[in-house]
Amino acid sequence: MLNVQKVMKSKASTRRFAGAVILGVIIATALQAQAHGGLTFDKDVCKLAIGPYLMHFTGFQPESTASKEFCEDIPRTGRTIIVLDYIDLELRKLPVEIRIVKDTGDMSRLDAITAYHKPARMYPNGSLDVEVTFADAGKFVGIVSAGEGGRYVARFPFEVGRSRSHVYLAAAAMFIAFGGAGLYYGLRRRSGRNRRKAINVPA
Repeated sequence: MLNVQKVMKSKASTRRFAGAVILGVIIATALQAQAHGGLTFDKDVCKLAIGPYLMHFTGFQPESTASKEFCEDIPRTGRTIIVLDYIDLELRKLPVEIRIVKDTGDMSRLDAITAYHKPARMYPNGSLDVEVTFADAGKFVGIVSAGEGGRYVARFPFEVGRSRSHVYLAAAAMFIAFGGAGLYYGLRRRSGRNRRKAINVPA
């Protein structure tokens, strides 16, 4: 009977630890998605939400990463091609404008911080592309607006020249932290049981 209780307690501790790890992953994913504004990664497809409409977002760097696609952050400096394909056909009837600006924290002087600008126009074929060369690494903000007067706007911050290693390091640190907490909790419970046994042992 005692062994059964130990097994049940061990399973309960494992479930609590697994639940904590899953919760941490969910929180990290949510924060990562929030950090990139309107961009989300859904069913292996990067999507950009502009008001009620959606676009496919695909990025390439032909000279450095060949045909490898990316979503959100741009891995290296240099020539970059971004393709936006309309998911909602209604977008074909609306003018769409694209602007990429340096993330200085001050949007009051838009022209001074603009790295790329494509004026508003309609794209009846449902697809448009952006070709921009990033000379320096840094933080930028993509701004895509649709509709008369830019009625719908999507903003997504991103970084150029930063690898994804920081994401993996953050995930590893979170896993280690949860693992350490679980180990500490388990050792503390075991130590408590040993003390109780020592107290109950007859002289």
